[in-house]
Amino acid sequence: MSPALMSPALMSPALMSPALMSTDLRGTDRLRATRMSEDDERTSGFSSGHAPEPVDGALADGSVAMSAAGVGRRSPRLSRPDLPVTGAWRPGDPAGDRQFVSTEPGRRFALEGGGVLDELTVAYETWGELDAAASNAVLVCHALTGDSHAAGPAASGHVQQGWWSDLIGPGRSLDTDRWFVVCANVLGGCQGTTGPASIAPGTGAPYGSAFPVVTIRDTVRTQALVADALGIDQWMSVVGGSMGGMQALEWGVMYPARVRSVAALASTAAASAQQIAWSNAGRNAIALDPRWRNGDYYDAEPGDGPAEGLALARSIAQVHYRSELVFEQRFGRDEFDAIAQPVSIWDRFQVESYLDYHGEKLALRFDANSYLVLNKMMDLHDIGRGRGGVAEALRRLGAPTMIGSVASDWLYPPYQQRALADLLDQCGNPCEWLEIDSPHGHDGFLLEFDQIGPALSQFLVEVEKSGAA
Repeated sequence: MSPALMSPALMSPALMSPALMSTDLRGTDRLRATRMSEDDERTSGFSSGHAPEPVDGALADGSVAMSAAGVGRRSPRLSRPDLPVTGAWRPGDPAGDRQFVSTEPGRRFALEGGGVLDELTVAYETWGELDAAASNAVLVCHALTGDSHAAGPAASGHVQQGWWSDLIGPGRSLDTDRWFVVCANVLGGCQGTTGPASIAPGTGAPYGSAFPVVTIRDTVRTQALVADALGIDQWMSVVGGSMGGMQALEWGVMYPARVRSVAALASTAAASAQQIAWSNAGRNAIALDPRWRNGDYYDAEPGDGPAEGLALARSIAQVHYRSELVFEQRFGRDEFDAIAQPVSIWDRFQVESYLDYHGEKLALRFDANSYLVLNKMMDLHDIGRGRGGVAEALRRLGAPTMIGSVASDWLYPPYQQRALADLLDQCGNPCEWLEIDSPHGHDGFLLEFDQIGPALSQFLVEVEKSGAA
């Protein structure tokens, strides 16, 4: 098996976390619980919907042996037992609005990390019309669990509404009566572009664990293939948030002559130690799911894939995508399950139910291996790598740039974007600063359309008027 997807976290099966085992926790079938007096019950803080029922009757010390309400029941994280082993789009599924471009037969695609893909397909979508001079094209880059369906309704081939539908369309900030908007699924993704769930040439089976590590720079090169296929020599702008912002910055550094402007929101010049730490927790959540099978799970039956690990990874991410204020205002200490005697470890607060919901929702439309690959791609992001550092790399980016921050973002905190903007200014590069006033944390770049839209629209107008190449 290729080491690309092998988890080094826990090499011994004896150390496998029991939290993700398919059966109830081992070793504790019963708890010894002392019967409360009426006074104790009144002061315990938990209501008593019914008296605990003894399993084997009274014990010698007057206590009773009870069913293990505390820990002996499986986590309710996933409500469906038949979740697909992958939410990846596959050839034969409805294409929806996807279009595809592939490398020529026999033309291998070399990767920055040393791997090679014998064949490459990129899925993308477009909105609007490319003008005769091919001068009105805007590339929109998606974040970790996004895809090429940046705008439009949920429909056959697209399980959910476009993630920037409020920004892209006729009369909207990215006005498709004016701009030709393109969005491509990233390399390593699972919605039409070559990734771990794709069939490996000559095998008839998915890549799985054999899929190589890819980088943001590799993804930008695949987007350049899309531009070539569409006849676009230069983008009016390359725009994105979070991982999409990483791609936008790399476009400006890798292909300065092919971009007239760059807009990077809630992003960074290089992944920080804390961002990498959060990513590591998410990756290990997947790797410790025994149904992940070291990345080779695609032939498993529905319900027997790594959905629990993927859902847990999403739950971890969902915490740092939002702010403490939003969690407190929306959920507080509201209960989802009635927390009453006998109290169970798995009785949930509303916030826990919210995290479970989003975890299961992702498992229906995403692929666990793609999550690992793209998550690592973000950690490897560093525009200064091999270029003499970030400042030297930014000297290549001569195009006007808009850098945006979300005030409450603690995953990609504003000081990172401010440092990036300051470096651009020092390099003599025109840089516009956008501070998004939002309580929503990192997800603000996906939610605050009323602030992002007008700023982005005006930025593009100014770039167009400047005529700067």
